[in-house]
Amino acid sequence: MRLNPIVLAGLLMAVALAPAARADAMRCGQNLVRDGDPQSKVLALCGEPSGVQRRTVLRRPYFDLQGRFVYFGDGLVEVPVEIWTYNLGPQKLIRRVRFVDGIVDAIETLGHGYREY
Repeated sequence: MRLNPIVLAGLLMAVALAPAARADAMRCGQNLVRDGDPQSKVLALCGEPSGVQRRTVLRRPYFDLQGRFVYFGDGLVEVPVEIWTYNLGPQKLIRRVRFVDGIVDAIETLGHGYREY
């Protein structure tokens, strides 16, 4: 099967411009941080992040019924979201951890870190 050069160029461009890779876990020394871990555990295992971004999002209230979200009510509630960035230096990759309501919601791997002076 031969690929059309235009299709091949498009595929290569899509891979090159792909967003940051999403990971399910992050290693801090000998410890592992995963989706669902509380903010306090990440701080204890990984230390202070290099950067922190804070915001809030509006969501419908819900409760978790055995892994299934059941929404109720007509109003919206403010939910705090924090994004912690860990710059582990030029020999390692930057990690970005997103917390929603104090719980790890996503862990992303970015490019190589850098020296902080």
